[in-house]
Amino acid sequence: MSQATSPHSPFYAHLSRLRFIKRWGLMRNAVEEDVAQHSWEVAVLAHALAVIARDVFGQPVDPNAVAARALFHDATEAITGDLPTPVKYSPAMRHATANLEGEVCAEMVGLLPEGLKPALAPMLDHHAWPPAEATLIKSADRLAAWLKCRAELRYGNREFEQADEQVRAKIEEHMTPELRYFLDTFGPAYDLTLDSLMKGE
Repeated sequence: MSQATSPHSPFYAHLSRLRFIKRWGLMRNAVEEDVAQHSWEVAVLAHALAVIARDVFGQPVDPNAVAARALFHDATEAITGDLPTPVKYSPAMRHATANLEGEVCAEMVGLLPEGLKPALAPMLDHHAWPPAEATLIKSADRLAAWLKCRAELRYGNREFEQADEQVRAKIEEHMTPELRYFLDTFGPAYDLTLDSLMKGE
């Protein structure tokens, strides 16, 4: 066998199935969201926060590295499915779900060809992320959740009222300069209609 070949791996086939895994599964959604969509949005937002941190506040961070890690931040859900927040963070389940995610992460890394593990294992393992990057990705994750709540409320779905309050409280509790900048600069436009966006209002 040449160096360019390797045994078949289902790693990326697993990731491709993230688009079939629905988020917010315990709640009625006006517009359903899947984990693949969410991962893309978190990657975009994390990249934006990293650019702001670097170019506005002079922090030594690599936006491309942050975006790449953010793309994989929910990769284990390809196997576990989306664990609803009330379940995942309940006192009885917090330790169990943390262990589960660690075990699934190791299982997914084990699916990779040996030559790819050094590059991809640190993308899946949250504990291997540099702390500054982990903070940016967590901020982006919360921001994406809050924007989802705001969108649902605009569609008249009161199911998301408490989630909106809870996520916004978490954002305020863990506010950072780059997140504040994003909310002040880009946040208001999320409430605009398409016509208003096109007019540049």
